Amino acid sequence: MTDAVSTEPEVLIDKSGGLGRIVLNRPKAINALNHAMVRQIAAALAVWSGDDEVRAVVITGAGERGLCAGGDIVSIYHDAKDGGTGSREFWREEYILNAAIANYGKPYVAIMDGIVMGGGVGVSAHGSVRIVTERSMIGMPETGIGFVPDVGGTYLLARTPGELGTHIALTTARLSAGDAIACGFADHFIPSERIGQFLETLSTTTVQDALAQFTEPAPASELLAQQGWIDAAYSADRVTDIVARLRGSGIPEAEKAAEQVRSKSPTACAVTLKSLRRARQAGSLEEVLGDEFRVSVACLSSPDLVEGIRAQVVDKDRNPQWSPATIEEVDDAQVDAFFAPLGDLELGLTAPQKQH
Repeated sequence: MTDAVSTEPEVLIDKSGGLGRIVLNRPKAINALNHAMVRQIAAALAVWSGDDEVRAVVITGAGERGLCAGGDIVSIYHDAKDGGTGSREFWREEYILNAAIANYGKPYVAIMDGIVMGGGVGVSAHGSVRIVTERSMIGMPETGIGFVPDVGGTYLLARTPGELGTHIALTTARLSAGDAIACGFADHFIPSERIGQFLETLSTTTVQDALAQFTEPAPASELLAQQGWIDAAYSADRVTDIVARLRGSGIPEAEKAAEQVRSKSPTACAVTLKSLRRARQAGSLEEVLGDEFRVSVACLSSPDLVEGIRAQVVDKDRNPQWSPATIEEVDDAQVDAFFAPLGDLELGLTAPQKQH
């Protein structure tokens, strides 16, 4: 029996009813993505791209907890201490997959039910049909582990209304279904109890017809309702100024946000802010992924990534000792170094030419 459990495939790939089905299948780890899983998903998408029997692709997560809790950060922790080559190549293929999903020529239906974090956002929120439920909890938790939003996350965050994305990134705020739709991370709301029926219907009709039958109005976004104070504070260009504005606002939610930002890696917050500002100016997802790749590789040699993962998921003391310890101590040259070109190691993606 033990053998049967251990040999369970980490990704279930299936074709039926005109659908290419991808099921992330590590439920005990909330379907956290590793390198082998990324390769399997990419290979399936490549095959189905040229398969006329496949009308649409659907990605779901096994188990009750969610689509995907992110990348396998314990593996990254051990690899970073051993030089980081494996993590670098994992990210390379993961980001190439994120771009492939964004440019996929067939409907890519992502069921963003339950927990969808980090790398889980990367395999869902770039899709053409993104469905959330009342159970959805979506986020980019990177600054809490000394890392920076990646998988095209800074591209998505930079395109939210106003400064909502900056708030989400620096505080690691969780998005509800309503928040996700308001912020452009998702498109449609379907109650979780109807997802099974929706997928059955999808195998016998078009994506548009199935959506018309099952989508319902999304709950209101609590985050969008707070955009006033969020925009006022997070429009500053330095993390220290953002925190000062949050603290001086007299708004309890803003003061709480200030403490959340101060608890994250100071270096990661400063690099994240610069990443978001650069992503806002960028012309394509591919350009942003290239920037994110430089930053991710630089994080491997930053003390905060190993320390953040240690504190959150290895030792679980939840007490990271950041270096430097405060946002006031982070200097601009240190931040700029995260964006240094990688020479032959560059990601090198280019946006596809628009068809006229």
